[in-house]
Amino acid sequence: MYKKVINGRPYWYLREMAWIDGKPKLASERYLGSATEIEALLDAREDALLPERTRHLAFGDVAAVWGLLQRLDVPGVIDAVVGPRRADAGASVGTYLALAALNRVVAPCSKLAFADWWRTTAADRFTTIPAGVLDHRKFWDAMHAVSAEQLARIERALAVRIIDEFALDIGSLALDMTNFATFIDSANPKAPIAQRGKAKQKRSDLRLVGLGLVVSRDGAIPLVSHAYAGNKPDVTQFTTVIDKLRDSHTALAEQVGATPPEITVVFDAGQNSRDNFDHLAELGLHYVGSVPPSDVPDLLALPRKRRRIVDADRFGGLTALQTRRVLFGAQRRVVLTHSPTLHAKQQAGFDQTVGKATRQLTDLAATLARGKTRRDRAAVQREIDTICRDSWVQRVLTATLTGDTPAHHRLSFTVNDDARAVLEGEVFGKRVLITSREDWPIAEVVAGYRSQSDAEFSFRQLKDQRVVSFSPMHHWTEHNIRVHLFTCVLALQLAHLMRRMAGQAGLRYSVRELLATLAGIEESVLIYPSTGGRPKARRMLTETTPEQARLVEIFGLDEWAPGT
Repeated sequence: MYKKVINGRPYWYLREMAWIDGKPKLASERYLGSATEIEALLDAREDALLPERTRHLAFGDVAAVWGLLQRLDVPGVIDAVVGPRRADAGASVGTYLALAALNRVVAPCSKLAFADWWRTTAADRFTTIPAGVLDHRKFWDAMHAVSAEQLARIERALAVRIIDEFALDIGSLALDMTNFATFIDSANPKAPIAQRGKAKQKRSDLRLVGLGLVVSRDGAIPLVSHAYAGNKPDVTQFTTVIDKLRDSHTALAEQVGATPPEITVVFDAGQNSRDNFDHLAELGLHYVGSVPPSDVPDLLALPRKRRRIVDADRFGGLTALQTRRVLFGAQRRVVLTHSPTLHAKQQAGFDQTVGKATRQLTDLAATLARGKTRRDRAAVQREIDTICRDSWVQRVLTATLTGDTPAHHRLSFTVNDDARAVLEGEVFGKRVLITSREDWPIAEVVAGYRSQSDAEFSFRQLKDQRVVSFSPMHHWTEHNIRVHLFTCVLALQLAHLMRRMAGQAGLRYSVRELLATLAGIEESVLIYPSTGGRPKARRMLTETTPEQARLVEIFGLDEWAPGT
């Protein structure tokens, strides 16, 4: 091929040279066109060919998360704290931790399996990060390169960036704590954070890792996290989490150069203690909490006519009254609410509880009536007490054991409908809220307390085995477990930000539904037969539904699509 420049523009010709009269001479010349024209001809020729084979790669979910990581500059934030990339590293520490969070969001797997998973995605094309630098040992090196103190600084910096970038409302924040079961060997001394305790997943045989979260009422975005030993009660970790929240609040004030809005912390009765309330007062933080109804029996006894509808449009038939009581050493504003919906659910649940107790007592009575039991009276009474151990059951069900010898033991029981009516009127459907927000109307106090479910939802999401999951965790040292928890919380931040972005555009999804819809946007690689040289591949996205097309726009996926 020979190039001629005519009027400053290159044009291409195909020349054939031959040996004529002992000299190389031009035998023929054929005009091919400009580079653009040649490319169009080649494309037309390829279009006439059928691809020899195809590959389908994950694109939509991976690209959406990657785009959000870039928008927040997560790798840059981490590297600014940890330091620049090592010369012999395939990528920076920030990039490795960001990729670990990306994987947690869309397809949680071990670091050993990461490179193989990466090859099933189109991410190596638009991130320019090849699978060859994603060996599991590289991830371990990155995890070891960041200290616990640096993790705390990174978390604060990311929280400030999220609040600033997405104009997040942090006026009301929900706090909750949970623990996660691990499969760390009982004899392993290198993970003191993993301890046996009260397992919320009912796996008391496994070592547990505790995690506290503070999430925004706006979008349920985690802003503060705290990892702690699984054998420590949640209430003992409250002040540590609150101190971290105060530090983030101070960092935000320094970032924006103005006083950020006052914070109201929402938490459930499990965090109640006089010390915790005193600590909130010392820091000047407002709160909305609750106390068990049994702690204020005088409030439960107040007549129904004193309660008023709160807000029919927002809360239906919810009624409430407010007063003041001395609780945890101080006068506090107290709001007693009654929800018909909760009342009906508690009725249904109590029906099941009483039904189970009566079935068990019936079986026991039948056994005793046959006169074949060898248990003494004390043993039988212990079984009856176990069956009737629920405090509400004890108020409505009376069991009587007669007879002095095993052969003469007889059991009878009754359910007192009048006592049940009193119980339902006194307790069912009621919650007792306490708050330092004297200026909030009752409706806002109720709405604030209900945001506690956002924190609970975040923990349920982390226990989802398919997306945004704590598991699998293949780490067994204290430090790596803490870094793993950091990437899990970062993944939760990304997932909930994505759900918030979709929601603001009018698309209401759960995290799993959103990621599944995005995962339906794939990248197809069409591989054509070789016409000389390496086979040519062409990339294109699969056909999208109207909702997927909207998600492409919301998350700016065109930036990462092939050919852009």
